[in-house]
Amino acid sequence: MKTQSLISIIFVGLLSACSISSNTEAPETVTVNEQPSPALHNGNPLYRQSLILPQGYQYPEQDTFKVISWNVEHFLDEHDDPYIDNERENDSAQSMGNKREYLVEALKIADADIVVLQEFESAKLLRNIAQNELADMGYMFFADAPSHGWYMNVVVMSRFPLGVMYSYGNANTPVLNYLDENGEVETQRNLNTRMWSIDVFPSQAYSFLMTSVHLKAGRGERNIGMRLGQIEFLKTQFERFLWEDPQRNILVVGDFNALPDTIELSTFLAGSNAGNRFIDPLGPDDFTHTAIEPLRRLDYAIMNENMLSEMVPNSVKPVYYFEPQKQDDLADHLPVVAQFYLKDK
Repeated sequence: MKTQSLISIIFVGLLSACSISSNTEAPETVTVNEQPSPALHNGNPLYRQSLILPQGYQYPEQDTFKVISWNVEHFLDEHDDPYIDNERENDSAQSMGNKREYLVEALKIADADIVVLQEFESAKLLRNIAQNELADMGYMFFADAPSHGWYMNVVVMSRFPLGVMYSYGNANTPVLNYLDENGEVETQRNLNTRMWSIDVFPSQAYSFLMTSVHLKAGRGERNIGMRLGQIEFLKTQFERFLWEDPQRNILVVGDFNALPDTIELSTFLAGSNAGNRFIDPLGPDDFTHTAIEPLRRLDYAIMNENMLSEMVPNSVKPVYYFEPQKQDDLADHLPVVAQFYLKDK
């Protein structure tokens, strides 16, 4: 049967070739699209095949959704993880104070659909808070990609279904533009658990890829090189996602540990098309650190141009929920919020 099919295909191809060669008119020029067509299954992009709604789940009836991203500074549960030897984690009661109470109060005020937290111990802790203190707020979906040896992770909870999470903790990234004392190129992977991407499905018809990061802290050539290596790696990952669907919406949130006028941010934003080129909608006076006296910006919500048209105008901003001292007692960073329309524009 396969042999017969192959012969039929060859025969039809020969007939087509003869037909073209006998035509006196020049054939039409074929334009090759530089970007691939979306990989489809039953008319939908392949990544949407991970969307299997929980039994009985119904999307909220709303026109927009809100995302909050926040470095909440060493936020721990009351349990000592026996596999992590750190004084702060071993005895969290000394450092936590009223942080849990304040975070719950702030999240109630924020009323965000998607909550992303950096320097947070685990999604298990976030689920516990949602179930016990935010039970009426509709948070059903939780995810993280925790480090095996450190307690400051990046976590997410959502009212909307989450799809596949792409964890980067096993990947090595280079320390760019830097050589160690032996003149060798350095690599690292210990910090890469603090980066991940995840498919988010806010409606039956709209989805986006959300990446959250807590990049390497500190100044100096080596620290800048670590961040650049992490950013270059992420940009390569985005190309993989865009190859699957050039129209894919991508949002990146988190603590970049870089100022707006640095090479790190310009590298993140740079691109050659609407898929891989990103926009930072915040202004020069939008500061996020420190919470008690914000004088610089380390925290961001940037989106690719595919997703920019869905951004609610002027919705991306750092916010206060309390007076400065209480805000700083909760965390030394201010949160960044962003709102988007629930349909491609």
